[in-house]
Amino acid sequence: MARRAKSTRQKTGLYHARQARGMSRTQLVKLSGISKQQLSRLENGQIRLRLDHLEPYASHLGYTPEQILLWGRFPGTEEAEVEARKALRAATETYDFVPELAPYNEGADAASRKKVRKAGSYADSLKAERWGFPPSFVRDQLQVSADRLVVMEIDGDSMAPTLTSGDRVIVDTGHKTPSPAGLYAIRDALEGIVVKRLQLLRSAQPPRIKIISDNPKHAAEEVLLDEIEIVGKVVCCLKLL
Repeated sequence: MARRAKSTRQKTGLYHARQARGMSRTQLVKLSGISKQQLSRLENGQIRLRLDHLEPYASHLGYTPEQILLWGRFPGTEEAEVEARKALRAATETYDFVPELAPYNEGADAASRKKVRKAGSYADSLKAERWGFPPSFVRDQLQVSADRLVVMEIDGDSMAPTLTSGDRVIVDTGHKTPSPAGLYAIRDALEGIVVKRLQLLRSAQPPRIKIISDNPKHAAEEVLLDEIEIVGKVVCCLKLL
């Protein structure tokens, strides 16, 4: 999953206790009956911890409220804190991190991006945060080098129901030939990047590309092969459930 920008607020003992047990927020919420929003505020130090705050969580985490409140200073938590930090560091070191494209309206203007691309450089703005994927997933499932990948968010309904607004896809920017037929990220007329289904019309001379929207409300179109800029091939979809 993506690594979000770090907050300057220090995490509380509740966060570290949950991490030490290898438990997700969703799991702890189900066990405690306390909302995820409240748990998040308590873990991030937005609410000053009291023992009564910690009582609904303590038994499920296997620590006393006092241990959680004084995490790292109370007997029985020092070792757990060290092990949790080691596990977090190991997990971070064994992920392939992939950047995500920033929304089209962020960063340089369209003319600037086009000028940079003509000079042979990468021009599209990227978010500061990145997505982390296990190397085995990138190697065995995506079968591509991680440095060729970029994540982009779908905006609009032109590819519904295959892809809906808010879904994200992983794009192989090294695959710029529209073969085999499939989903590709392409540059639109306004310099934005959209996902469409491309089909190479091999019998046409010169070669033409059929640009297809899975949503029947959006008409397909045909263009010459050299009239389309392919950013890359979609190799995976990260759908919201």
